[in-house]
Amino acid sequence: MAKQQAKRLRDITELRRVFPVGFLWGASVASHQVEGGNNNQWTRWEHEAAARQAATAEERLEWLPVWHDISAQAKNPLNYVSGRGVEHYKKYRLDFQLARSLNLNSMRSGIEWSRINPENGVYDVKAVDYYSKYFKAMKNEGLEPLVNLFHWTLPQWFADMGGFEKRGNLSYWRDYIHTLVQNMDFTSVKYVLIINEANTYSSMSYGVGEFPPGVKSFGKSFRVYRNLALAHKMAYKIIKAKYPDVQIGSAHQCNWVVGHGFAGKMAASFQLWYWNWSWLKWARHHDFIGVNYYFTDHRKGLSLAPNANPARPINDLGWYMKPGGIEQVIRSVAKKWPKKPIFITENGVADMQDQYREWWLSETMVAMAKCIKDGIKLEGYMHWSLLDNFEWQYGWFPKFGLIAVDRKTMMRKVKKSAKIWAGWLRG
Repeated sequence: MAKQQAKRLRDITELRRVFPVGFLWGASVASHQVEGGNNNQWTRWEHEAAARQAATAEERLEWLPVWHDISAQAKNPLNYVSGRGVEHYKKYRLDFQLARSLNLNSMRSGIEWSRINPENGVYDVKAVDYYSKYFKAMKNEGLEPLVNLFHWTLPQWFADMGGFEKRGNLSYWRDYIHTLVQNMDFTSVKYVLIINEANTYSSMSYGVGEFPPGVKSFGKSFRVYRNLALAHKMAYKIIKAKYPDVQIGSAHQCNWVVGHGFAGKMAASFQLWYWNWSWLKWARHHDFIGVNYYFTDHRKGLSLAPNANPARPINDLGWYMKPGGIEQVIRSVAKKWPKKPIFITENGVADMQDQYREWWLSETMVAMAKCIKDGIKLEGYMHWSLLDNFEWQYGWFPKFGLIAVDRKTMMRKVKKSAKIWAGWLRG
């Protein structure tokens, strides 16, 4: 792998020139995963599930390639509690400075709904003001903000009412968006992402039950999926009414799926339609298409789960790694929405030893450059993530960040792969 990385980096030196002036180079964070001190439906879920997660860790995770490195942590209930996060809520100015030191000119971050709307009908003016100042500080630091309005966390009261499972609850979502639009200072904001990965949220929360509320029902998962499309359309119209120049999209996870044999190809075709394209079609209103890419999966037979992936290479979470597969996703999006700009809104690798990230980034840059050379309107790339952070059902052991964080001292340290990428970005 090391020799492959070195050769690839030499090969792509000149490709930096392919990317146009004004291309957005950034990294992503999500409020609950980095802020610390949140109180939402995930907070309660963490405390209720932590002991169970720890007790079943070996059964669930011993197959991972890093099991011997993470076993003690994975068996500790505290691993599954976000708690103080990485104190990004307090240290965001430092994190913005670190992002700029990596030659980034953009950053994707979110607004925590439960801070804005901690109780039904109660709106925290100070929280709205905080996020206004947060994104203005980001802009002032030289980072173009991509603002995300929903990244899987709900106010507890909204979750108790059934969340997005009930279409009637969209009136509360509408009120949240109205509150932001009427009270938050959006003058520093050009790009808004309304929903992050409606497919992942609906399937993990209501299909396989690994996210709160832990429901296992395809019918409810489908209902949530459709209601999130309505939520997108609702928010789009509200934002555009006051800020017509703001560019609006969503961050949608788009896997690439390869089918083997007739049945496998049928399964792959359905998977691509349902997972990648259906929601984007239902949501309809997009000024740009935001794409999150992590997977290329292989199918045999009618399985909708990856059952034919190569055994290697895999990342720390056991996911088959094919960073270049992002090219097929970009080309497919461009074919379906030829007039829409495309942004990569998440892309990265779980890599605690920092042994794959340089290669992953290099392969990704090559794939994107090929698309741009062919005239595709690819306008930005947000790496996941800026910081090592809380990774939902896995807790703290997966390391996706460009920057490591010591959670005892909260000290930040830029990783070697990030420094190499920063040098490439500098040109």
